[in-house]
Amino acid sequence: MNTRIRRTTGLLAAAAVLPLALTACSNGSGDADKSDSAGTATASATTGSDDMAGSGSSASSMDQPFGPACSSVPKDGAGSFDGMAKAPVATAASNNPALSTLVAAVQKAGLADTLNNAQNITVFAPTDDAFAKIPKVTLDKVLNDKAQLTKILTYHVVGQKLTPKDLESGSFTTLEKSKITTSGSGESYTVNGSAKVVCGNVKTANANVYIVDTVLMPKS
Repeated sequence: MNTRIRRTTGLLAAAAVLPLALTACSNGSGDADKSDSAGTATASATTGSDDMAGSGSSASSMDQPFGPACSSVPKDGAGSFDGMAKAPVATAASNNPALSTLVAAVQKAGLADTLNNAQNITVFAPTDDAFAKIPKVTLDKVLNDKAQLTKILTYHVVGQKLTPKDLESGSFTTLEKSKITTSGSGESYTVNGSAKVVCGNVKTANANVYIVDTVLMPKS
């Protein structure tokens, strides 16, 4: 009888302890799960943060000037990219030594104030070498014909700010009223099928500038 009572008491005691043990195991597993979940969430958040930082960096680099001729732009001073970004476009161009012929043409046409006072425009700016492709006799004649010079210069200006993405396949009305076409991708773009952008996405206070290796000529 005593043996049977002792067995019964032992079973009851074991039954009482078992739920407590299961609860303890369950709590331990839950904490581990929570810890794992927290770790995963932290890792995800960190990864997401890194991805965003990388994306921002990439976006920032895409917004910089590009092209082989950009290396000739002064590193500091008024003619640098930072200096040009603080000045309106005609003034900014006058500080770039590669655009001296364009600047002289703009002044002869009396367009400096017009360009400086315009808002949100794009200028396709021919280099001195681009003007040098034109026979001197022809260039001198154009420079001394204000109406024709104005027509040519305003053909290089679009009344909106164009990004490199816009240039991939575009057709834009110029201030001269006729259209120019653009094509390309990455850091390689052409205007009207032949003029190459040699330094693009240059910012001034009121314009985006794409420096080109050929003077653009309106058809009429």
